[in-house]
Amino acid sequence: MRAAAAALRALPLHSSLSFEPGGQLELSSLPATSLSACVASVTDDLAQVRPTMRGLGLGIAGHGHNPWHSPRRILNEPRYDAMEAYLDRWGPAGRSMMCATASVQVCVDAGYEEPGPLGLGRRWVLAHLLGAVLSAAFANSPVSEGCPTGFRTTRQVVWSQLDPGRTLAPPLGPDPRAAWARYVLDAPVMCIRSADGPWDAPEGLTFRKWIRTGVPRPPTREDLDYHVTTLFPPVRPRGHLELRMIDAQPGDAGWMVPLAVTAALFDDPEASEHAYRIVKPLAETAGSHPAPRNPLWRRAARGALTDPELHTAAVACFTAAQEALPRLGAPAGVRAAVAEFTERYVARGRCPADDHLDALHAADATGPTDHGYADDGAPGTAAESRLALGKDSQ
Repeated sequence: MRAAAAALRALPLHSSLSFEPGGQLELSSLPATSLSACVASVTDDLAQVRPTMRGLGLGIAGHGHNPWHSPRRILNEPRYDAMEAYLDRWGPAGRSMMCATASVQVCVDAGYEEPGPLGLGRRWVLAHLLGAVLSAAFANSPVSEGCPTGFRTTRQVVWSQLDPGRTLAPPLGPDPRAAWARYVLDAPVMCIRSADGPWDAPEGLTFRKWIRTGVPRPPTREDLDYHVTTLFPPVRPRGHLELRMIDAQPGDAGWMVPLAVTAALFDDPEASEHAYRIVKPLAETAGSHPAPRNPLWRRAARGALTDPELHTAAVACFTAAQEALPRLGAPAGVRAAVAEFTERYVARGRCPADDHLDALHAADATGPTDHGYADDGAPGTAAESRLALGKDSQ
């Protein structure tokens, strides 16, 4: 991994490159003026990354949660030392999140001031309701340490078990800015950066309290900006909206489909209005609890598109996205990838997780002397038991 990091950092990439605590490779593209430009930039970067990694005997596997190994942190940095110590207070999910999860994070414009399908208020609500549909459609993490977990997106369940003060969604009121500001100030401080010591923060210290007391030292604007990077709600506003609920996808071009579908449903006014009308009734299912700890998101995590309500919404949303992609000038290859995914999964009430479960059950059917589960060439073991992920997994 160290050799790979050194080799990849020498490449002339458009994207910023980083490694996450468990060795996950992350490419973060620059803001693009269009869907086509974003796809072209990331495609070019991956065309450099993949052969470089192959030369070192490594490859890239797209999974929302590591299906084979228990969490193991390979980065020893002050941020991750402090994060691990902090998240351990809520149980083992924190280490699993840090070291065993991966996603496709899609960032879209926050929207305009005026109301309408591209307005900030509408897009804020759309992101949190559509998010459950996207989580279900692209669920791709049903296995942990070789065992089915009982969920199609184990990654989303892991995230839902972390500190609620930094992982649940803010209230979906009429003023997203005020709701987010309160959320940021009331969130516990995970770490306080230090040049010559540990980054641990006093237990129970919110950023609001830190401002008011100035203890252990007065906070700075840089501290506030860094604090925001330690908040992980399913939709994180950063001047734009960062959608964080989509599992990493299989295949060389799997990442294109959630990017294209999300962009179409947010950036095309007609598709955005249609999507909002489709998902608005889901608010009744979600109830008053914030995502992802509400019935709608729990059903997405467990059943994905086997849930009739989510399946109906997904079919309608993907249809609207497919109609919008030509209007956005999406390349033919992107439109074909979305059409293939829609036919293979969405239309049939399936998601990528179902392929993994089918392979696992087929391996089980061969008998106890011939167990095995493999994807992308990685070894694992098949088993019939479920993995208990914590108090919220039932």
